[in-house]
Amino acid sequence: MKKTICMFLSAVLLLGMASCSTLEPKAQYQKEFKPALDTSASCNIRISGGYDNFEALETEFERFNVYYPNVKLEYTKVDDYNNMIGTVLNGNDAPDIYVNYSWMYGREQYQSSIDHAENLADPALGLDLNCLRGNIVLKTGDGTLPMVPVFSNTYGMLINQSLFEKEGLKTPTTYQELVKVCSAFREKGYENPMMGFTQKETTSLFTLMIYPFFLETVANDPEAVKKLNSLDASAGEYMRPSLEKITQFMNDGCVDLESCNEIENNYDAVILRFFEGDVPMMVCSGDTVSGTKKRESRSEEFIANPFKYTFVPVPMSDDGAVFVDMANLQFSVNKDSKNLEMANEFMRFLVTQSELNEMAKNKGLMSPTKDLSFNNMYAAFGMVPESRILSPEVIGVTDDAGIQLRQASYCVGTGQMTIDEAVAFYGKFEK
Repeated sequence: MKKTICMFLSAVLLLGMASCSTLEPKAQYQKEFKPALDTSASCNIRISGGYDNFEALETEFERFNVYYPNVKLEYTKVDDYNNMIGTVLNGNDAPDIYVNYSWMYGREQYQSSIDHAENLADPALGLDLNCLRGNIVLKTGDGTLPMVPVFSNTYGMLINQSLFEKEGLKTPTTYQELVKVCSAFREKGYENPMMGFTQKETTSLFTLMIYPFFLETVANDPEAVKKLNSLDASAGEYMRPSLEKITQFMNDGCVDLESCNEIENNYDAVILRFFEGDVPMMVCSGDTVSGTKKRESRSEEFIANPFKYTFVPVPMSDDGAVFVDMANLQFSVNKDSKNLEMANEFMRFLVTQSELNEMAKNKGLMSPTKDLSFNNMYAAFGMVPESRILSPEVIGVTDDAGIQLRQASYCVGTGQMTIDEAVAFYGKFEK
């Protein structure tokens, strides 16, 4: 009897040890937050942004309240946020923390959003900036940091893993593999092996597919970046390799434009079309991916025939895919906040690998931290070699140049312009 009991207890102990070794990644690196202020303190912390709802942030409020139960945190949506944030910050009810964007930096009309921002790089604040991917942290001339990323974004394609497994095909990692996979799916009866939004140039599949390739062509050419940003007419030539690749892609028959034109938008409609289950690959952004989970229950086809899916880079080069690493949403602390200490305390709590990953997972967006393995949806991007991770922030390509490429690639992809016409029109495309 004693021997049997000992064997049973040993087995239980071994099972316990095994379960400890397979804990979720966050439990392995999570550091216990230690409050630096009086935990009985009472105040209201207001955060402003442009989202209609921010449930993931509200979850962080609840987690923060475990340490500071008397601190009330609330999120407020501001209509026409980009144009109104300056007015809001200058008003009597200015928020303590507010959403900011890298592209606002250096633009006169958004200067107020920078002027009101506290320097979050100050070591005295204790933010764990080392947990962030450095290439999406705003680079400023004076070394100050007016904002930190809380979500990131990228471009890629949703993959119907179940279809790939059913047909015995592998996710493509080079352009030639992409073309062969599309051909193989067509031979197996799939009319649209690859789809995406094409009705408008904004976030069209042409932009989402070619922008990573474009960044690769200019990444090591500061002179090209300078001309592109200044909208120099001669800079159109720097777009030529990308426009030629778009033309090649269309000629290779990977996409049926007529079918893609039936998709009404690059969010809800893209997701629901993908959930019909007959599209192996759907080009979209991380923003679109964030809405997939909530829409599973809205798709009758997905409910009837659920399948596994994930998000991967689009390989437009024979050298492999490029991971375009971009900040999606950033937080600033209002340096004139009446509750500055507590606002900074919340930021110290939030800007850690564990909390940022938790919030990103709840929101469905990509985390800005160095660890992407915790979320299967974005894990493929974490495996891209460092040499193929490119950031517009680091390269220096501005939105002005991006708009020109976006318009040019759309016009060439849809046949509205020749490559030569689009190259010559650089600097003249409007938003």
